[in-house]
Amino acid sequence: MDGSTAPVYRVNELTPDPSVTFDPKVTKAYVTYAHRIAARDLVNSSVGGMVIRVPHPDYADGVCYAKPQGVSLEEVEAEDLVITDIPYGRILQGERATTVGHQMNREILRLRPDVNCVIHLHHDETIAFLAAGFEKIRSFSLTFGYLMQKPAHYLPASINVEEDVAPIKTFIADTNCIIMRRHGFTVLGRTVSEAYHRTCVLVSEVKRNIIVETLCGITGKTPEYISDEELSYMAKHGDAVMYPGLIKNKI
Repeated sequence: MDGSTAPVYRVNELTPDPSVTFDPKVTKAYVTYAHRIAARDLVNSSVGGMVIRVPHPDYADGVCYAKPQGVSLEEVEAEDLVITDIPYGRILQGERATTVGHQMNREILRLRPDVNCVIHLHHDETIAFLAAGFEKIRSFSLTFGYLMQKPAHYLPASINVEEDVAPIKTFIADTNCIIMRRHGFTVLGRTVSEAYHRTCVLVSEVKRNIIVETLCGITGKTPEYISDEELSYMAKHGDAVMYPGLIKNKI
């Protein structure tokens, strides 16, 4: 080392890098899964987002594809995307600024090298269920634990890790899903496919919670939750059940 100070860049600073180019395969995957999320009615206006990380020889953390401000996952097309670095959030390809939530996504990628996709949604049923006074989302299905593989981490409404990423380092190693009260959720995956399917199974579990709690409230019966011990077992054996063989970090 020559003792020089590493440059510090501003978020959304335009620093085009000719060595960083859009990969048509990654671009297609981004748009495809963004539209699949929208097709499930999970997109609320232009809020929420998704990032996909890809390796790059000049960037230790890789680089990530993201949508810019003002474009929803429902609307996004290939020409809208930008590529940023992970430590600073500077724009390496594209011209439009990213959303405030992009700094949360980048921090997750920085702290979790095993994660290559983050999906953040302002999901109506999740917000409503927790606002109704329920403390957590319980599991009723056999698929949730096998797919999620780590317990969800719950944040109080007073903490917004989109604006202040500092708390993320205290819990991110032990979860693949952040439940954000009054806000929505953030799901992590080793691939965009895994993040998408974890999103789908979480959304389904929230709906099951609403249905089961409503029916039990009417009938007076007690919900049959899957125990924490059963969920722990599912987490340990998730790959063997859901991904026979070794999962590969690819789109």
